[in-house]
Amino acid sequence: MSDIFCSLRQLSVTYRRDKNNAAAALDRIDLDIAAGERLAIIGESGSGKSTLARALAGLLPEGTKVTGEMLWPALGHPPRPGRDFGFVFQDPGTSLNPVLTIGEQIAEGARRHLGLSWKQASIRAEELLERVRMPQPGKALRAFPHQLSGGQRQRVAIAAAIAAKPALLIADEATSALDVVVQAEIVRLLDGLVREDGMTLLFITHDIALASGFVDRTAVFRDARLVEAGPVRSVVSAPQSSYTAALIASHRDLATPPLISEVAP
Repeated sequence: MSDIFCSLRQLSVTYRRDKNNAAAALDRIDLDIAAGERLAIIGESGSGKSTLARALAGLLPEGTKVTGEMLWPALGHPPRPGRDFGFVFQDPGTSLNPVLTIGEQIAEGARRHLGLSWKQASIRAEELLERVRMPQPGKALRAFPHQLSGGQRQRVAIAAAIAAKPALLIADEATSALDVVVQAEIVRLLDGLVREDGMTLLFITHDIALASGFVDRTAVFRDARLVEAGPVRSVVSAPQSSYTAALIASHRDLATPPLISEVAP
């Protein structure tokens, strides 16, 4: 593996529901994330994949118990929100402020973290809208979130997430609320942006078929535990876990092409 961006050792996360009731969301996770790689975190709802994202980003609720280690060799310190990492959430409608224009929301990150003036940050915001292939970026700067489609709002959320040139981009179910055509467009967009900027991508999804088309490695989670991790081609073509095999099988029928063409008979 190339240089390590983040190393998790025996990472456990427990949510406390009340004084006498706690639930383990992650259980003794050992996982390395390589600098510049595209890593998919796969699992069903409740498997712990979103908790992993929030643990990495320091976004866990107050009172959550965290044990184990999160080491950041590439940074030398925990990542700073907005600067060292960008976060793209599942529903862009809730992550965008309804009373601020698109331009204001993208420019704010660049202004705060890159020290740009509002004019400079606005120019960068328009450039970013062009990069995420937003139609009429100049007009979109002046629009409000409710005036855009779901796919357009997700493009805006991605532009805002990369405004300060982060090293790590976390996309947490960023395509699950979109139709399949827009899903494919967003995946291609994320892939291109990560490659162009040399970012590390953590792509969190329940859809192993979607992820297998563009990531380098896959880590499969179930019931708060890591059940399997490895290069995506190895995991898809020869899964070591029966759970992973079941996930792959659930995407295959007579009309479904193989996840990777090389494994077709």
